[in-house]
Amino acid sequence: MGIDWQLLIRTAVILGITFLTVYFVRRFFRGLNKRTQKQSLYNKFFQSILTAGITIIGVYSALGSFEIAKEISTTVLQSSALLIAVATFAAQRTLGNVISGFSLSSSKPCDIGQKIQIKNVGTVIAEGIVRDMTVRHVVIEQADGQTCIIPNSVVDSSVIINMSNPDTVATFVQVEVDYATDIEKARKIITEILKTEPLVVEAEKTTVLVSALTANGMLLKFAVYTRDIMESYLACSNVRQRIVSEFDKAEILIPYNTVTIDA
Repeated sequence: MGIDWQLLIRTAVILGITFLTVYFVRRFFRGLNKRTQKQSLYNKFFQSILTAGITIIGVYSALGSFEIAKEISTTVLQSSALLIAVATFAAQRTLGNVISGFSLSSSKPCDIGQKIQIKNVGTVIAEGIVRDMTVRHVVIEQADGQTCIIPNSVVDSSVIINMSNPDTVATFVQVEVDYATDIEKARKIITEILKTEPLVVEAEKTTVLVSALTANGMLLKFAVYTRDIMESYLACSNVRQRIVSEFDKAEILIPYNTVTIDA
């Protein structure tokens, strides 16, 4: 049996057009992001949808030219009822993620580059910067460098706390102090540090609160406002270092666990 060159050329042309279309779709969205000078969650999601749809249609069209593919399709269609039942069961989560992706991209509770916290039944699932969104999941980069990949359906059904706004980024910092600490004195030190830290903005908005009582002492919590997320990491690092130094000078004890080993 000879090689059907016409069929092979037709298949190659279809695949070539498919991959060129995907390339131009990605290039279009890159250009759109450059023009708007920001990456949008909405654009990311629809780029993913278009890319997946074009690839599936192109590959299916290319394979449909072969007789063996037609025979398989005929066999599959003859058992369509069973196929639909199995496919529906297997695709429940995938379809749920796609639908949730549409919901998130249209309602826009957050966007690329914003800092968010995702809570489900009072438990924090992830906290960090939104880096990407696909047909299936949202990618969040945490402060420790780890990347959380969370299904769209989980994000859509959770509480999303957006910790960013167009002008500033807020990051919460906690520090524990001994029960004998003069709270007002500790508050004044923290407030002064925030006012004199170059990367911190809107320091007057910050209130130092006692957020919890622990076995070792009181937990002080406050927000650090910066212009963007990259400055936030450095500003919080600077603030923590200065707190340790200033608390030591003021003889404010930061409790920590110790182990005594008897000789």
